Amino acid sequence: MSQTLEQLSRKNSTLSSIRGIVRTMKTLSAINAAPYEQAAQAIEKYQAGLAQAWAAFAYRMGGQQLPRVTDSLRQILVVFGSDHGLCGNYNEQLAADVAGFISRQPVQQQVELLCVGAQMQAALENGGLAPTPAMLPPASVSGLERLSGELVTRIEQLCCDQLVETVVWLAYTRRAEQGTRQSAIRQLLPLDERLLRPARHWPSRSLPDFQESPLVMLSALLRQYLFASLYRATAEAMVTENAARLALMQQAEQSVDERLDDVGRALSGVRQEAITSELMDIVIGHIHQADEED
Repeated sequence: MSQTLEQLSRKNSTLSSIRGIVRTMKTLSAINAAPYEQAAQAIEKYQAGLAQAWAAFAYRMGGQQLPRVTDSLRQILVVFGSDHGLCGNYNEQLAADVAGFISRQPVQQQVELLCVGAQMQAALENGGLAPTPAMLPPASVSGLERLSGELVTRIEQLCCDQLVETVVWLAYTRRAEQGTRQSAIRQLLPLDERLLRPARHWPSRSLPDFQESPLVMLSALLRQYLFASLYRATAEAMVTENAARLALMQQAEQSVDERLDDVGRALSGVRQEAITSELMDIVIGHIHQADEED
């Protein structure tokens, strides 16, 4: 059914407004991703310094052997989700991958789920899992430190401050090739034994030493290691979330532009028909008047 000029004009105005909103959301997604990208790069430098601290500790201890935790019946899995929306199946895809990961674990092992984001909590529950009450995701870069600190505290509470004997996993969404994204589930604890492998020769004359007991020093290093790793994963997840939102907004913008082109062509056609009709009325009127004069 053909549409009137008024209907098409109203539709064109509505689509133009939607396009403006989509472009604004696209711009905000690009702007919001930049600070998290910078935060991820900054924490990488901190992790490099922390690696030097581990090297000093390992050299001072002569190769500290940590207790084996292969028989641990309890594991902790931290899942990073999104509460901001407009990023497709971001939560659902990661929740499905987490459910698959847990299903592959031995039956006797208990996996405690720490969840970031209420929407991720709902996605996990829909998959038959039982996460703890969700923690709020960061609303800005300043929230990265807050969330990472809360996660470290929760992990320490769950493992009764026995970080050395705890298995901790991280599940988050990271960037992949060609602008895509993929789920990442990696083991954070127990600690990689390479971190405690001492160097044969210390690179300077000042040999590393510390006044605290080795256990206190190890616990402090583990907390910093946890904090930095969680901070890095949170920043990466936020960058990926904004990238996913940006990609969807680009698709939406293209769709709106195509619809605007269709409406524009229809609008031009209706206007042309109206002009043609008016011209025909003038011509017919002129011919009729000429006939009467004859």
